[in-house]
Amino acid sequence: MSQRFEGTDNYVATDDLKVAVNAAIALQRPLLIKGEPGTGKTVLAEEVAKALGAPLITWHIKSTTKASQGLYEYDAVTRLRDSQLGDERVKDVTNYIKKGKLWEAFTSDVRPVLLIDEIDKADIEFPNDLLQELDRMEFFVYETGETIKAQVRPVIIITSNNEKELPDAFLRRCFFHYIRFPEAETMQSIVDVHYPGIKQKLVAEALRIFYDMRKVPGLKKKPSTSELLDWLKLLMVEDIDEAILKEKDPTKLIPPLHGALLKNEQDVHLFERLAFLARREGSGARPGQ
Repeated sequence: MSQRFEGTDNYVATDDLKVAVNAAIALQRPLLIKGEPGTGKTVLAEEVAKALGAPLITWHIKSTTKASQGLYEYDAVTRLRDSQLGDERVKDVTNYIKKGKLWEAFTSDVRPVLLIDEIDKADIEFPNDLLQELDRMEFFVYETGETIKAQVRPVIIITSNNEKELPDAFLRRCFFHYIRFPEAETMQSIVDVHYPGIKQKLVAEALRIFYDMRKVPGLKKKPSTSELLDWLKLLMVEDIDEAILKEKDPTKLIPPLHGALLKNEQDVHLFERLAFLARREGSGARPGQ
């Protein structure tokens, strides 16, 4: 099994991202990946697992997730009910222990990739509560008296959308990488990977509009890579020609199928207002008239 990540056929990884992944593997530290939504943070873990020939274990974090759930959960309520019903299962406490994602990763026969996805969604104490287990690669199960110790240290990838600041003690233990929003050249490569036969003139016009839209001040949510790919797919499905996109400034005329790019009414209204003002200026009306 290779232990170096060089990108895959389906994932365009920049050189600095490859360096970050391989540094985290070499240091045996969690790789903390930040970047705006839609820049491929979650997909990275899938592709690293594929490239290393490793199983992927995914722990999706929600606002209600507790760190202990990554270790295990003990269902005392069901055990009590079963004991009242005289169920034989109560004699074995392991029947009431649900293994968490860390337990799964620690007991894997081959080195897995463990993705802790969107860690900033959880309570501020969540990262600190995981520190000891991620450092020592072991934890104690009180109900059975056993210690679960990692057979092989998993490759750990942690993603964050920067919704909350993460504690310093946690950050010190991670190798950090920020996925910058792709430049036009990298974005072209990403598009080529997803749509190999797409017309390059259409891509050129679509990319121009896409990057112009991202520059508009006051946008609540800038369109991301995944939204650009959705938009291109729709342009192909609807057979929209590049001539329709050509020379259209998004601040003067909203592009076709913009619902793939703009995901809230404030942003749609912003572009409608800009287009309206541009039309007024074009018809000779001065602002304030």
